[in-house]
Amino acid sequence: MKIDDLFKERKLRKVAPDKNKIEQSTKIARSKLDESIALFKAGFNSQAILSAYTAMFHSARAILYRDGIQEKSHYAVYFYLRENYGKTISGRLLESFLNHQNERKEILYGFGYNPNKEEAESCIEDAAEFLIEIEGMLK
Repeated sequence: MKIDDLFKERKLRKVAPDKNKIEQSTKIARSKLDESIALFKAGFNSQAILSAYTAMFHSARAILYRDGIQEKSHYAVYFYLRENYGKTISGRLLESFLNHQNERKEILYGFGYNPNKEEAESCIEDAAEFLIEIEGMLK
């Protein structure tokens, strides 16, 4: 898939860069990361993964808002980051973002996926690292 196709399909579209949305996305990312930790400690692995992935998603959205891009697809966010920041953001973290995106789909729409403690903990660690990396890019 080419990034131009994502714009043609309106899964990505150009908007004015928005400092308020950058700040709001970062704030939501922090909140969702904290929430994921609390859910993990309470033994809710699926919910912890959903919140940790949401933290990653909102972290990524902050970069898109800085660049003047609005997303309409989770995959488009991954693809945009990979194409535009593949040399800036750790490749491992980009792949983790995609993997946790797929876990999110399985949890929400699949049948029988029941993540274990290690999977939830790994997702939270990735989300924390991803957020730190994105916040560094926003400075």
